[in-house]
Amino acid sequence: WSIRMGRVKDFRELGKKGLGKKSRKQSDPDIPEHLKAPVDAGRIKKKVGGRIKQRLRKRIIKHAAEEMVKERKKKGDSNRLSDKDDNNTGEIQFIQEDLVEEAVAQYTDDNSSWLKPVSEEKNRSKEKKKKEKKNKKKNDLDSTETSNEKDGDGTLVVNMFAATSDGDSEMETSHDEEDSIKDEDLLPIEKKSRKREKSVKNEKRLSKKELREQLQDREVFELPYLEDISNEPQDLPSVQHRINEVLNVLANFKQLHQDGRKRKEYLAVLRHDLMAYYGYTEYLLDKFIDLIHFSELLEFLDACETQRPVTIRTNTLRTRRRDLAGSLISKGVNLDPIGTWSKVGLVIYDSQVPIGATTEYLAGHYMLQGASSMLPVMALAPQANERVLDLCAAPGGKTTYIAALMKNTGLIVANDVSKDRCKALVANTHRMGVQNTLVCNYDGRKFLKVMAGFDRILLDAPCSGTGVISKDPSVKINKTERDIEKCSHLQKELILKAIDMLDATSSTGGYLVYSTCSVLVEENEGVIDYALKRRHVKVVDTGLSFGVPGYYRFREKRFHQSLALTRRFYPHTHNMDGFFVAKLKKFHHKVVKHVEDEEEQEEKRGDEGEEGDEEDTGEDEEEEEEEEVEMEDSNEED
Repeated sequence: WSIRMGRVKDFRELGKKGLGKKSRKQSDPDIPEHLKAPVDAGRIKKKVGGRIKQRLRKRIIKHAAEEMVKERKKKGDSNRLSDKDDNNTGEIQFIQEDLVEEAVAQYTDDNSSWLKPVSEEKNRSKEKKKKEKKNKKKNDLDSTETSNEKDGDGTLVVNMFAATSDGDSEMETSHDEEDSIKDEDLLPIEKKSRKREKSVKNEKRLSKKELREQLQDREVFELPYLEDISNEPQDLPSVQHRINEVLNVLANFKQLHQDGRKRKEYLAVLRHDLMAYYGYTEYLLDKFIDLIHFSELLEFLDACETQRPVTIRTNTLRTRRRDLAGSLISKGVNLDPIGTWSKVGLVIYDSQVPIGATTEYLAGHYMLQGASSMLPVMALAPQANERVLDLCAAPGGKTTYIAALMKNTGLIVANDVSKDRCKALVANTHRMGVQNTLVCNYDGRKFLKVMAGFDRILLDAPCSGTGVISKDPSVKINKTERDIEKCSHLQKELILKAIDMLDATSSTGGYLVYSTCSVLVEENEGVIDYALKRRHVKVVDTGLSFGVPGYYRFREKRFHQSLALTRRFYPHTHNMDGFFVAKLKKFHHKVVKHVEDEEEQEEKRGDEGEEGDEEDTGEDEEEEEEEEVEMEDSNEED
């Protein structure tokens, strides 16, 4: 025998008992017979709805109309029958309409006044008032006609004026009444919006009047002569006042300029005052005046004088932005996200601890990096397991950002021409936990001999620094036309070598991002247009959600229309350093032959030929001297 634990009962043998409690229907209640009410024969158990009544009414009317048609047929009265309808549908419709009218006329109600909507009553009362007003006006007109009948021809004129004035008043009253009727039918939200629109219109009208009055009352600004200003001592408040006045005149030159004074004279005075107030050279100030409109010129120059906010970039290889923000806030740092366009940037407003010496900074959780320097890496958009080249990499902010986006996969080659700057590059890559980067020290123009075949290349070219004057004020004085030409020449050489190092057959890449911290056209659009004419590349969208489109027409210069896809960033509009970003796509390895390049090569060949001829003549002379010496030696031996 076996010991059995637990329940002994076997539930499998039990059958189904039936429906459960929830599925069982409740039986009808047992009511005693003496409590039951007597059932009448004509009593309706259920209430009939309005739709059912309408259907029944239509059926009854249709049935009655059919019977009436049959009776008329029997009598021979077929006057109202249609010739086309064989089924007598037209006759039935006419009879139905008559029956409906009779039915409507039969059903009347003494209390119909309170069933009507209020708006109809108001409309009727207003119509009555209108009729009373018209009758009064007619009586007034009749009285004026009778009073002016003795005046002869003048009565017609008086009556006409009276009629027109009355007509205008009628029109105005009718419009006002219509507006009032419409306003009563509107919702409260619509009424508020109408009131707001009226108030906005009134404000605009008043502002225009004020501007006209100010322009009329304002005295014409008397422009001083440039010779008088240059000889007098400069007073900064008076100089600032004169700058504002000249800018106002240039904004509306036709109406505000002084008689007999030309636009060139105003520009000369403005240039002189801006140079004295801000401390720029004449060349650089002329570049800014040509680049930026007069309405934004002062804002741009003031923005270049103020420091940009401190920004940091979260290292996603070590931490998340939320955790980093929490740890910094606990240490007394006041910060906010940099904007919707970046998921890793933070703006720091105030801090009780030095930002460059916290434990999070030393642990590599963030990088001190400007907001504008994040944009080229976002435009590059590197993918995992790619070969990426950062041609001018130091001090490593962009390189470490690329590594974070690639999640330490693939290969990054970080190159810089300066050995001292390469030390900072190596230190930052170690601190930020980057493991896929190779640091090297070569001239970017000769790097093609070292390595090539990259999927993506970032070229943050060396520039004049006209977009970061707030960091380096010496740019206002030091940069000349010769310096700008040298920078643009170097940038053109670097961009051509970088394009040659790209792999046009790459399945995921073949992209080059060119960026500078300059706002001058010679270093930005001019360099890109130079590359488009000499290599098989095209400008593509940067993928950045904000920024000002680049120039394809600037003064007398004309560039390719695709340069509108490039992006410009200004300190006074975007609250970041002046920057330029362009993205190129390489689609062929061949080199485009250009006319200017062929002429330059011919000139070089001619110069080399002349140098070669001079070298040949020098060698011949040396050989002749050697032969003479040998001959003399041989003669002495003899």
